[in-house]
Amino acid sequence: MRATKRSMNIDYAIREVTVPARELEMKGIELIKLNIGDPNKWDFETPVNVRNALCRAVEECDNGYTYEEGVPELREALADKERRKNKIEMSAENVFITNGVSESIQALIAASVDPGDEVLIPGPSYPSYIEYVKYFGGVPVAYKTDEANDWQPDLDDIKKKVTKRTKALVVINPNNPTGALYSDKVLKGITDIVGQNDMFLISDEIYDMMTFEGEHHSPATLAKDIPVVLLNGFSKVDLLPGWRLGYSAFRDPGGVLDEIKEGFVKQLRLRLCANQPCQFAVIEALKGPRSHMEKTRAKLKRRGEFTHKRLNEIKGISTTMPKGAFYIFPKIESKRWKTDKQFVLDVMNEAHVLFVHGSGFDAEYGAGHFRSVFLPPVEVLSEAYDRLELFMKKNA
Repeated sequence: MRATKRSMNIDYAIREVTVPARELEMKGIELIKLNIGDPNKWDFETPVNVRNALCRAVEECDNGYTYEEGVPELREALADKERRKNKIEMSAENVFITNGVSESIQALIAASVDPGDEVLIPGPSYPSYIEYVKYFGGVPVAYKTDEANDWQPDLDDIKKKVTKRTKALVVINPNNPTGALYSDKVLKGITDIVGQNDMFLISDEIYDMMTFEGEHHSPATLAKDIPVVLLNGFSKVDLLPGWRLGYSAFRDPGGVLDEIKEGFVKQLRLRLCANQPCQFAVIEALKGPRSHMEKTRAKLKRRGEFTHKRLNEIKGISTTMPKGAFYIFPKIESKRWKTDKQFVLDVMNEAHVLFVHGSGFDAEYGAGHFRSVFLPPVEVLSEAYDRLELFMKKNA
């Protein structure tokens, strides 16, 4: 029996590269894995107060199903967070808890995209946006982000790519995979484009408090009158990737997203609910002390600066300086490799360092690059880049 074409056509590059990596590991070869953005695999630790809150939640809640939209206390806490941080009007009834941001992306695209609809997505971009739009019959349209301008979105390119079929525009800021932090001028330009056309804005803000050069500003703050769906979660900033909790917040002054929101919630009913004890526990992450954040940002800043400097020292590699998240997106200057995927596989097999090929983040704007995380301690990163440099000397 054959699988559906839509399932077989899924290409999630970040984890696709782990398949050949496991084959090497089964042979006893140890890899330095710089492919997945999981802080907890390195020297980042979930705050003790949040872990203790989960233990209490397991004892105090009934451990049964809860509301499909999420527990009311958490929804109110998140609405309050959005009001305070982004200075926008937000009610708890417009906040919905999902199994990570991934489920938010899937449910939102499923509720808003019909076959043939187009979604403007930054190029390069987090693969889930590209893959879910295709999965539901839509057309992902990559808009240019300019490497020569710190990967800022090209507003003229966005304007050229708006059509009558454009349903939504996606912003990922800070960006995955480039680590770019978008300027207010660019964000305001994007909101103007959305406001002038019949579409809504999807703002992925999962790395909003992981900046180390400049501050994150939400496009919802800069434009009060356009429909925006904010996507965020607890995996990165709160160091809870395995808890799989995220949320969607609908800011929709004109009510144009009412039916899409209803379609979104219908899917949440279909999957019952997100993890109840974890929902109660993350209220502590929102309201309790967040002293870990200063240390986290300091680590990321130092490791990002080291990574930027060290990669630019390697002949055949060049890169811009990331300003947020924990990703860097170097360019493969050498022409020895026909594809960036072959480059990544060769580095894995010979140098035993695992990256992600850039074309997995967009076939056009990601091609000829690779993505690396800089989450490990400097000594681990140093070893990885030493191996990469030796590999380049041998092969470039």
